[in-house]
Amino acid sequence: MRELYPPIEPYYEGKLQVSDIHTIHFEESGNPQGKPIVLLHGGPGGGCPPHYRQYFHPEKWRLIMFDQRGCGKSTPHAELRENTTWDLVNDIEKLREHLGIKKWVVFGGSWGSTLSLAYSETHPERCTGLILRGIFMLRQKELRWFYQEGASYIFPDAWEEYLKPIPVAERDDMLRAYYQRLTNPDMQIRLEAAKAWSIWEASTSRLLPDPELMQKFGENEFADAFARIECHYFINKGFFEPEDYLLVNVERIRHIPAVIVQGRYDVVCPMISAWELHRAWPEAEFIIVPDAGHSMSESGITSALIEATDNFC
Repeated sequence: MRELYPPIEPYYEGKLQVSDIHTIHFEESGNPQGKPIVLLHGGPGGGCPPHYRQYFHPEKWRLIMFDQRGCGKSTPHAELRENTTWDLVNDIEKLREHLGIKKWVVFGGSWGSTLSLAYSETHPERCTGLILRGIFMLRQKELRWFYQEGASYIFPDAWEEYLKPIPVAERDDMLRAYYQRLTNPDMQIRLEAAKAWSIWEASTSRLLPDPELMQKFGENEFADAFARIECHYFINKGFFEPEDYLLVNVERIRHIPAVIVQGRYDVVCPMISAWELHRAWPEAEFIIVPDAGHSMSESGITSALIEATDNFC
């Protein structure tokens, strides 16, 4: 089993204004002369914690990480205006051009896999490889499974907490009910919903529950951006038309070297999505981790990702 590389600090941090409203925070770490790779974090709204740097050999990679619109150190915080999948795809290109990078490897898990697919299908000529984990294509069956009915059968105890902010009369459409609260001007109502939404995801992300992860996801600032931005994207169906846009357009990237890593018991992003992507894209290496859920920090997924990044550099 491969283990994380030692912690490192970025050698450069900066801000890039990407619209009249939004400025994104980015950082570079590793080797300035190394092979460029951009990490697309999950959520949307999750931001980039420092330990993400440890999945990449520090002497071989030039690692670029950035906080997507509205989250992490990007500003304004939890902003939903001018915040769509295609805005983020454009931001990635603006960042690449700003840094003077011709092509790069794209690394993304969960929502990051969604955005990686959207970006690479739009700009395949800019991608030298893809490393994807916990596949999520933001289709209605995936959203219904996790936010309406499905995952509740596996985590009924955590599900009860997720239901609490929503009156029984509104529970036939949980996304809509949460959206109304997460966009409410009353901060108390907004935070109650944000914490319940975020802790639900943290409670189900690992094969074995992680109390520290649940505590982090329940913090006011993180939960507000995470829940608001996620729900905003999900209520708008990811801004994809048709909803299976990413599968329909996979032909555009089948020539790009790729690895797909998927936990067998991923409840947040069930393996059916990774399997369907694998069937549409047989050229990509497909790795099933037999004893893992959703989180990239689970040992089997960590090992597979580090092996993939080592093989690409």
